Amino acid sequence: MTIIYELNPPKVIQDTVLSHKELQESVEKFKSKATKVSKLCDAIHVTDSVLGVPRISPITAGFFIKNANNKVKISASVRVRDRNHTSITQTVCDAILLNLNGVLIVKGDPPPTGPKDSRLIPSEVVKQFNEQGFGEKIDLYLSISNNPNFDKIHKKIEAQPKGFVTQVISSIDQVTTMVDRLKPQGFRIIPCVLLASDLNQKSAKMLNLDWSRYNKDMVGFVKQVHKIAGNVLLSSPNDFKGALKLLEKI
Repeated sequence: MTIIYELNPPKVIQDTVLSHKELQESVEKFKSKATKVSKLCDAIHVTDSVLGVPRISPITAGFFIKNANNKVKISASVRVRDRNHTSITQTVCDAILLNLNGVLIVKGDPPPTGPKDSRLIPSEVVKQFNEQGFGEKIDLYLSISNNPNFDKIHKKIEAQPKGFVTQVISSIDQVTTMVDRLKPQGFRIIPCVLLASDLNQKSAKMLNLDWSRYNKDMVGFVKQVHKIAGNVLLSSPNDFKGALKLLEKI
């Protein structure tokens, strides 16, 4: 039973490449957020260059958190879109050596510049890692739609990840359906919930998310999701204070 909070590492580029001083200041702010939120949740998930914008490595960011609080569990997203298999293997090995608890292998958003697609497929990467024994060293996860077509995700199931992290959900029915179909097969289901707040409206619009079924009772919704799935991943990219208040109530 786990409540996980999602954190974005500091950006490396903001109009221009940040100076060492600017990066260090961003890292300190990131550490401060992680310290505050780790007192209110069971685990922290670190993203990997959301929207393709370069950020500090999620493995490095995860190590910063782990180094400050070795009791909190840490997982990190790993993009395959702009990496080759050697690079991904190095990243997963780094995560293992730095005692992170899990990695979520994702396609990732297209980067604004540079090559757009390595043509690697997350499920195939996880399958190969499991065949090589990496799954015995660290939990490997795949993402899943909030309304999956179970007849078309057999490759993800065959890859045998530890579990699935969902796209942002909007209803309890979505959670129940996924848990009923996948949990009996031994998979861990981690539903992602976006905090409904004015500051997160832009994110909701980008995700085409209708939060009308839960925005009036965030606490009740998160608790119910957690009760059904045993896990919940809280995302609040633009409202950290609001997320802390919600976690305090939970």
